[in-house]
Parts: sequence; C-alpha cells; structure tokens
Amino acid sequence: MLHSILRLLRDDQGQGFVEYGLILALVAVLLITAMVALRSGLSNVFNKATDCMNKAAQGQGC
Repeated sequence: MLHSILRLLRDDQGQGFVEYGLILALVAVLLITAMVALRSGLSNVFNKATDCMNKAAQGQGC
C-alpha cells in the first residue's frame, strides 16, 4: 500500500501541462494588468477613431 502511494507521489507525467497552465495564467494576468493600466489611453484612441469615421461618413474631414 505504501509503495503504491509513493509511486503516485513520484509520478510526474502531467507536470508539463501544469507548467504550461501556470505560464498561460501569468501571461493572462500581465495582459489584464496592462489593459487596466492603459485603459484611458486606449479609450481616447478609440473615441478619436470613432469621431473621425463619423465625420467622414457625413462628408466632413477628420
């Protein structure tokens, strides 16, 4: 019984997937942090682009 438990504890067959999952989680956290930090700047860029497209649709220039 003890031998089979020790064998299960030493089994590292799924270790690679766990490491990839941790890396993926870290990248996701970094991307979310960057998006939150740049929120106002991105909002301004998209607002300017929207205004420019609306003016172009009305026949005015940007």
